[in-house]
Amino acid sequence: MSENMAAYIDHTLLKPEATRADIIRLCREARDKGFYSVCINASYVKTAVQELKESPVKVCAVIGFPLGATTSAVKAFETEEAVKAGAAEIDMVIHVGALLGGERDYVKEDIAAVVQAAGGRSVKVIIETGLLDDSQKIEACRLAVEAGAQFVKTSTGFGPGGATVADIALMRETVGPGLGVKASGGVRTAEAAREMIRAGATRIGTSSGVSIVEG
Repeated sequence: MSENMAAYIDHTLLKPEATRADIIRLCREARDKGFYSVCINASYVKTAVQELKESPVKVCAVIGFPLGATTSAVKAFETEEAVKAGAAEIDMVIHVGALLGGERDYVKEDIAAVVQAAGGRSVKVIIETGLLDDSQKIEACRLAVEAGAQFVKTSTGFGPGGATVADIALMRETVGPGLGVKASGGVRTAEAAREMIRAGATRIGTSSGVSIVEG
């Protein structure tokens, strides 16, 4: 199971105090364990790409992180820069305030701007489930689908709550079988990861990947 589990994991380090040496160590762990990707802040994409150049491990960059409240133009530019540096996947944060305020078109266009800038690369839309009720989670997922994203994702890990089995099941039901669903935030054990996968997650974002596959 540990070998199969590794292929689900985005090995994550997004702490503001993370150094270049920490990112290099993260990449080496990901390469050693066979994780799907490393998920990092965009300023370290070039370092990660260089470290993983002989490896199938992908590099994923976060955009508009962690609040999602920058302008769409800034998010698109961030995405373009990350792609130029070698990012293969993009995890973007929606404008949660716009969603809560009923600004449906703004949220959809904000996601679409990043999808366009990503140039066909996978875009995961972080909806920050801890700030939303179920109807808002459903709306956020639908907007991600309409905007052309490839994934919906629970959380930044910096918000008031992380991934739950109930949220993963709701997100899977909403987007159907065609879109990816990423569980992120508080997934620290192999059993927790398995529960998320059983509920419909196709990717696990965690900083505990090594202990998960070893445990």
